[in-house]
Amino acid sequence: MRLAVVILNWNGKKLLEQFLPSVIKYSKGADIYVADNASTDDSISFIKTTYPAIKIIQNKGNEGYAKGYNDALKMVEADVFCLLNSDIEVTSNWLTPIINTFSKEENTAIIQPKILDYNKKDYFEYAGAGGGFIDKYGYPYCRGRIFDTLEKDQGQYNDTTEIFWASGACLFIKSNVFKKLKGFDEHFFAHMEEIDLCWRAKNLGYLIKYVGEAEVYHVGGATLKNTNPKKTFLNFRNSLITLTKNANGSILGKIFMRLILDGIAGIKFLIELKPKHTYAILKAHFSYYYHLNHILTQRKSIKTKTKYYSRTSIVFDYFVNKKTDYKSL
Repeated sequence: MRLAVVILNWNGKKLLEQFLPSVIKYSKGADIYVADNASTDDSISFIKTTYPAIKIIQNKGNEGYAKGYNDALKMVEADVFCLLNSDIEVTSNWLTPIINTFSKEENTAIIQPKILDYNKKDYFEYAGAGGGFIDKYGYPYCRGRIFDTLEKDQGQYNDTTEIFWASGACLFIKSNVFKKLKGFDEHFFAHMEEIDLCWRAKNLGYLIKYVGEAEVYHVGGATLKNTNPKKTFLNFRNSLITLTKNANGSILGKIFMRLILDGIAGIKFLIELKPKHTYAILKAHFSYYYHLNHILTQRKSIKTKTKYYSRTSIVFDYFVNKKTDYKSL
């Protein structure tokens, strides 16, 4: 099984200096690519000089995670793509359990490893943790992370299990499935596009797995920090788009409740003296309305829509019932 590790880069020379060595050391047998989104620093010259064996794909512009990978992966020949953030340190046994799972399970299309915090290595990291799920209203949560509460890694998620979505920070996908899905939805730019991709794969009957035997360490927020209102805008807008496109059954009631919950989040930001984030939610909603006709057209094109949730409201579970870890749900 031929594997290609593809790292998307934009002005990330410092991250490449720090994290490429572990990828090279522990990825024997894999082809390693850096897909560059028109960086203006000296990332490319650094790679060419220091790691001449790494293959470089130069995209024409910085058009985000979704289009960046869509364009780059057209240039990659492999059975499995590993989409790897540039701020991830990999470990000695990170690839073998993933490849073994793909080899044994024909219908498994996407896999995520255990994602731990690079700066606090005995805790799960926000982006993916021990595998992702969403509630009825499209809010994502993870084994090991619900909203901003992160669990300590005590071996509780060392299993291999089915999940609903895999983190784009370190996502393995069979190349033929990626092509069948026509890649990421480029309207997303960045954030939540991996959940949309996984949901569309589930709608086609594919399985998504978490393999806890494989571990990586993620810095998180290296490109866009949680304090940046743009991240709030992208997360809220893209979550609404994902829910509208893919959810089974009647969508109107789900969207209405989701808009109310988003409004409460906006009020919470105001109380916390973060008005820029409240404004980002408002912008997210107006952007969603502006693109609604296109989103509904996409929804009509998805013929089969799988059941996608086991929790009605993770917001209620967390903020009202005070369930702050996955096993308490």
